[in-house]
Amino acid sequence: MPEKKAVVLLSGGLDSATTLAIARREGFACYALTFRYGQRHGREVDAARKVARSLGAVEHRVAEIDLRAFGGSALTDTQIQVPKDRADLGASADIPVTYVPARNTIFLSYALVWAEVLGAFDLFLGVNSTDYSGYPDCRAEFIAAFEQMANLATAAAVQGKGRYRIHTPIIDMTKARIIRTGTELGVDYSLTHSCYDPDPQGRSCGRCDSCRLRLKGFAEARLKDPIEYFGSPA
Repeated sequence: MPEKKAVVLLSGGLDSATTLAIARREGFACYALTFRYGQRHGREVDAARKVARSLGAVEHRVAEIDLRAFGGSALTDTQIQVPKDRADLGASADIPVTYVPARNTIFLSYALVWAEVLGAFDLFLGVNSTDYSGYPDCRAEFIAAFEQMANLATAAAVQGKGRYRIHTPIIDMTKARIIRTGTELGVDYSLTHSCYDPDPQGRSCGRCDSCRLRLKGFAEARLKDPIEYFGSPA
């Protein structure tokens, strides 16, 4: 029996790398999709390529979208500073300026296009709500709503060829558990990139929210983060 196909959104960070490894463990033939969307941390695209090769993706595509045309986020507008050393990391109810408007809605829409063309009905997304970043499009409610939309809006679903399912296998995991799970599945975290504001050499800052959540996860997993930092958390 041939492997079922799945489209896996792959940013190049540790969450999406672990999600790809989980999809492979579950027996899916994985088609990895990455976006170059004008993000200031474009190094993650190179990381995604390495991760896709390392974890045996059948195919890896990089889609080009320029969200700098709209801005509204520290990740797509260089005039907005990336927050560093936040005292309320993971605790504030405010949505941080690193939120990119409608990003996961856009990314899932592209993934749905490719899935319908491939004849795949499974999409994997590495969102996580336990070590909560404050992003509204990382919540289970959003995923459920998009899945419902996908089954209303596509010819494949309407014609009864299948029903789309969006898998979010790490959504309820702590960062430490994600790292332990990925380590067990052979993820090489030295290939990944998480930093929102790397230096010109691509080294991570160690001080943005993403770096600090990553470092906290490795510490709680009692493992050493294998990537290089040019700064350190406060």
